[in-house]
Amino acid sequence: MTTRILNKGAAQGDVLALDAPLSFWGAFDPRSGRIIDVHHPQKGKSLSGTILMMRETRGSGTAPGGMAEAIRLGTAPAAVILVKPDINLAVGAMVAETLYGRGCPIVAVGEADYRRLSRHRSLAIDAEGNITPLPRDVP
Repeated sequence: MTTRILNKGAAQGDVLALDAPLSFWGAFDPRSGRIIDVHHPQKGKSLSGTILMMRETRGSGTAPGGMAEAIRLGTAPAAVILVKPDINLAVGAMVAETLYGRGCPIVAVGEADYRRLSRHRSLAIDAEGNITPLPRDVP
């Protein structure tokens, strides 16, 4: 599998595959870590500590602020896997790493790999961008 690393790091957690794109500014609450967009099919879901999977983001150049704030507060996903790379999320993660010493790996994969990975309950991402399914009993 070819992985494009947007922000390096290692993480593991349960998979949350979103059914629709999400904006980290206005559709996500960094204080609670939850989706607050009333139109999003997974409104109310918590992203905190998950391996968040979404094909692409929705949003604006203000998304880095939402991502950095969630990382600072400890409510961000453990990692993000995309199909369409998003520089805004990567910038937010890099800013949080620089300012707060906390990061969030962000990687992009091809559509076929995305579909395959999204079927797993838990995943691990290492610093080289390798993604490994975890046994079902590992959080």
